[in-house]
Amino acid sequence: MKVLRAHTHKRMPWKNGRGETVEIAVFPQDANVDTFDWRISMATVTEDGLFSMFPGIDRTLSVIEGGFLELSIDGSEVRLLDASSLPYRFPADVATYARLSSGTIVDFNVMSRRNTANHHVEKLTLPFSFNVSGRTRFIFCLGSGAQVSCGEKEEILQARDAIMVEAGEAISVTGEGAVLAIAILPAEDILSRQDNRSMDTMPA
Repeated sequence: MKVLRAHTHKRMPWKNGRGETVEIAVFPQDANVDTFDWRISMATVTEDGLFSMFPGIDRTLSVIEGGFLELSIDGSEVRLLDASSLPYRFPADVATYARLSSGTIVDFNVMSRRNTANHHVEKLTLPFSFNVSGRTRFIFCLGSGAQVSCGEKEEILQARDAIMVEAGEAISVTGEGAVLAIAILPAEDILSRQDNRSMDTMPA
């Protein structure tokens, strides 16, 4: 288990230059916005506008702070998201327009390149535990004071801290509130929608 503290997350400009991304994890480690296989990040959205385009990329977005975000995807599909919504998956290489209906929001994004990787994101209520089998997983803390146990190691996670859990590790997370759980998957393991179902032995 590796802890990724909020103050160590990497900050960089958006691909379209109109804001800032807080990068939590990326693979390969030296990848940029055009070369990553997968990427986990946050962004503060302060104004309406088009999302950056990422050819060949799928994205799952969660609103973690603020009001409502209205997404118009590919000129037709409209989705209204807020902090109570489930993670929402859509292609990152189609025109997507974001409109803020109640002020600034902070979103959490997981992106993967279709021909090399895939991902799954879900929101879990504490407490929970699971054994990791063959997949790298991340846990992103939405609140404060979540306690994570992995073998003899224990850590307290504050808001926007994350942990990376390697294959073969068993962890338990206690406390109150919720986290976002991310699984990095092989490219051929395609999940076309997000819902409340558990992944492997991770309970919802």
